[in-house]
Amino acid sequence: MDLDDFPDGVVMADADGRVEYVNRRIEQMARAAPGEMVGMRLEDAIPFDDLNGNSWYACSRPYDGLATRNRISEQAWWSPRGSEYLITASLVRDRPGGTVQRVMVSVRNARVRNQRDRERSDLVATVAHELRSPLTGIKGFTSTLLTKWDRFSDEQRQFMLETVDSDADRLTRLITELLDAARIDAGRLTLRKGPVRVEEIVRSVLVSQSIGSGRPDPQEPVVIGEPPVIWGDADRVTQVVTNLLENAARHGHGLREAVVRESASTELSPEGQNEAGVVLEVHDQGPGIPEEMRQRVFSRFWRAGPGAGSGLGMYIVRGIVTSHGGHVEIRDDERGGADIRIWLPVNEPDALTD
Repeated sequence: MDLDDFPDGVVMADADGRVEYVNRRIEQMARAAPGEMVGMRLEDAIPFDDLNGNSWYACSRPYDGLATRNRISEQAWWSPRGSEYLITASLVRDRPGGTVQRVMVSVRNARVRNQRDRERSDLVATVAHELRSPLTGIKGFTSTLLTKWDRFSDEQRQFMLETVDSDADRLTRLITELLDAARIDAGRLTLRKGPVRVEEIVRSVLVSQSIGSGRPDPQEPVVIGEPPVIWGDADRVTQVVTNLLENAARHGHGLREAVVRESASTELSPEGQNEAGVVLEVHDQGPGIPEEMRQRVFSRFWRAGPGAGSGLGMYIVRGIVTSHGGHVEIRDDERGGADIRIWLPVNEPDALTD
């Protein structure tokens, strides 16, 4: 059995507790010469302790203890040099409930797990902060109104209720984004596909944003040629377009233009196939996005600059576009600013082409 390519350290000991095999990884961890550990006692080959100084071997008792055990659960232990490792073991018996004939120990560096634990903690802290902010406003105004209603004028009450309503909308949007991000992580983002005209969705979103900002004349999308109808989820595509146009307005110093066109022959799908599709380009008037930051933009909870939102918008954009079989990229606009470009394939159902 050759386990030298196995990423974890492996130690095998016989029925007498003597090491009969170690892989290259455990030799590297122990800084041992090749073959040096073979023949050692198992307790000497695995000299790991807990934080109270109790040894792994004495606590685990691989050769005695319960005769029904076939596995020692993974736990954190510390090496003599103070590094943390995760150790688990399998006990091979001659028969159920019989004596142990071989002990197979796996040793794994805990650094990756600790990093993931920190990431989860950061995620929980970020979510808690984002949820607490609107809740604080809602609680503050409602509590004030309940206890001091008669002290305020109708205009003041109206203002407070409008603020509560706005914070509730913000909370709803955040929860929706968190649920979408969780679905994308789990690969459970569902699509209800039908015929979609991307240029019409862009035009509709521009009109909605114009009404919301009080501008009388909405900006028109630039439509080049005759973009084909794609088959996708209209609500999800609207979500993508809304996020991109809002980001251009909020972080890109205003939208320069939104361009919709049929994919040219040089526009390739992620698989390298020259497929028919639609390209949406969103050009803003901001300073642009440095090349080294462009992948980080699509990370969860990545935010930059004042007025940043939840940090989930671009993460969700990429998840939705990818679920449609498309791709998204960030380029420099020749006129300055960022050019965020998405490509969506036609994906016409086979039944319609027969």
